[in-house]
Amino acid sequence: MSTVSLSLNEIFDLAKKTLLANGCDEENANILSDTLMRAERDGSHSHGLFRLPAYVAALKSKKVNGKARPEVKKISPSIIKVLGNNALAPMVLKVGLPELIKLAKETGVAVLAITNSHHMAALWPETEAIAEEGLVGFACTSYMPLVAPAGAKKALFGTNPISFAWPRPGKTPVVYDMATSSMAMGDVMVAARDGKKVPLGTGINKDGKDTTDPKEIVKGSGGVLLPFAGYKGSAIAMMVELLAGALVGETFSYETAEKDNKDGGPPSGGEFILAISPEKITSSNWIKHSDEFFNKMKSMDGVRLPGERRHKNRLNLGPRNINSDLVKKIRNLSE
Repeated sequence: MSTVSLSLNEIFDLAKKTLLANGCDEENANILSDTLMRAERDGSHSHGLFRLPAYVAALKSKKVNGKARPEVKKISPSIIKVLGNNALAPMVLKVGLPELIKLAKETGVAVLAITNSHHMAALWPETEAIAEEGLVGFACTSYMPLVAPAGAKKALFGTNPISFAWPRPGKTPVVYDMATSSMAMGDVMVAARDGKKVPLGTGINKDGKDTTDPKEIVKGSGGVLLPFAGYKGSAIAMMVELLAGALVGETFSYETAEKDNKDGGPPSGGEFILAISPEKITSSNWIKHSDEFFNKMKSMDGVRLPGERRHKNRLNLGPRNINSDLVKKIRNLSE
């Protein structure tokens, strides 16, 4: 695979130029470009520039409003709702997260229910932002049917990622962000593009047979992803459907697919975000106590805390190697 070396500023500028050329206003373009740049910076390649052509497709088809301004509504002392108004998720989060954080610090526990938003970025930016404010963060969102429930051979669930972040004042938070499928579809697509195999158990082909060929699993192949850990992952995927669908007043993955225009861009849907204040719930000893636990984990051979690799990558401010064909495609989209 040939690559092009781009600085972090060049990654941001390339994304912004492309978004401005395809229907985003300045504020939306800045927010999404920063999200894509941070994904590349942190080594989350399947959620970086790789996603940009799909965003452009959704902007061109008018499914996504690149000039949208989400609306915040306070439902109760501990619940807020953001109407996305067909905005991309980073724009929705910009207006919703500060309100969620403020509410959680006041009440101890707060929920942010997002509707009519288009989410295809990673989830760690929102939970990490919550944890950096001294709060525990949890987020989940559904997608379109790509994953077969345990025992089935047809898709019903989305990849349905969940993210959790624990605050560590003075240190980087502990953060994980994972699909409830055996592998995120973006990672399967990158593997297919780069000619790599995927582990057995990732998905099945159109004939319902196990396969290690990602091209037999990606969207449009007739194959489907499988949930991680069988029935356990399947149950968690179901939970995400309920939290990010029925609970917030949005669609389930199969309903999302029915209304989607099939342009390849992120579909319209919901997101559930929870913020919890340890200060309100427990004693002031929570920081020391949790750090003792994390130190115990790290003392074990082979163990690293979730998010450590991403935070280590973040310290490197040098250029990143980006797939050459992808850069060429994006540059064509920006003209």
